[in-house]
Amino acid sequence: MKAALLLKAGLIETQPLVLTDYPVPEPGPKDILIRVKACGLCHTDLHTVEGDLTLPKLPLIPGHQIVGLVEGKGKEARRFQKGDRVGIPWLHSTCGKCEYCREGNENLCDEARFTGLHTDGGYAQYCVVGQDFACPIPKEYPDLQAAPLLCAGIIGYRALRLSGVKPGDQLGLYGFGASAHIAIQVAIHWGCEVYVFTRSEVHRSLARSLGAAWTGGAEDEPSKKLHSAILFAPDGRLVHDALRSLRKGGTVALAGIHMSSIPEMAYSLIYHERGVRSVANSTRRDATDLLSLAPKIPIRTEVEAFPLAQANQALGLLKASKIQAAGVLTIP
Repeated sequence: MKAALLLKAGLIETQPLVLTDYPVPEPGPKDILIRVKACGLCHTDLHTVEGDLTLPKLPLIPGHQIVGLVEGKGKEARRFQKGDRVGIPWLHSTCGKCEYCREGNENLCDEARFTGLHTDGGYAQYCVVGQDFACPIPKEYPDLQAAPLLCAGIIGYRALRLSGVKPGDQLGLYGFGASAHIAIQVAIHWGCEVYVFTRSEVHRSLARSLGAAWTGGAEDEPSKKLHSAILFAPDGRLVHDALRSLRKGGTVALAGIHMSSIPEMAYSLIYHERGVRSVANSTRRDATDLLSLAPKIPIRTEVEAFPLAQANQALGLLKASKIQAAGVLTIP
């Protein structure tokens, strides 16, 4: 099969992904083999390729917003049939036995493994996943439009929940890429008033078209104090800006898997019970809930497509914030 393979981490400008022939993976007893049709681009892919994350496996095929068709399956895999359309998200497997798993917090499992990090992902023509960690794709979404739902959408949805935002609240979104452009649609569906902070006028325009009540830069003061805020941009300095914009008792949720250091801050920024919390991965329930909700809103995903052979160039555009909303690789 054709695959964009990472042999050694490096800056995306050095084009570390190599398009090559690679063996088709063999499904285990409870696995399904997926013929990949599309794979979304994520900042986590960029952090993986550039070595910001510890890489437990090399060589590695990145990618974890995977849409494809069931091509084969193991002897004990009965959940899906050949030809079914499924998605593979970031969470690839968990132990299922630990305290976190038993409490419904499988995203915190110490033995959790993640697609495109611990296992080969979707920058390839085929990939394998356990049947219990695949998601049926809503029929309303073509392959390209479905791909961003599988991480950008799921993480945005979890970040909304962990931010504590409620109907009628003022919500701030810092950064407006793939995840934020989905989260805003969920928030507005819930009756929130959304304020978007981004440098890009293109992104501000998209935010306004999706219903943002206000747009501006991170340093700008919104017209109202915020009940909650979510940071999608991996810049620790923005934590200060978000805290300054919060009401008393508000929460800032940090949606990225990697972020630059948060500078030292005055205690006054978090006084009056303002809080900061991270969003770590996601659960299968997050995926099920988001994919069930998406067609009801309906969420519209804005995508820019790239062929697999241009994976390096596409991630370079993502790094430079030159993709309007969500980038997706089309797999030949």
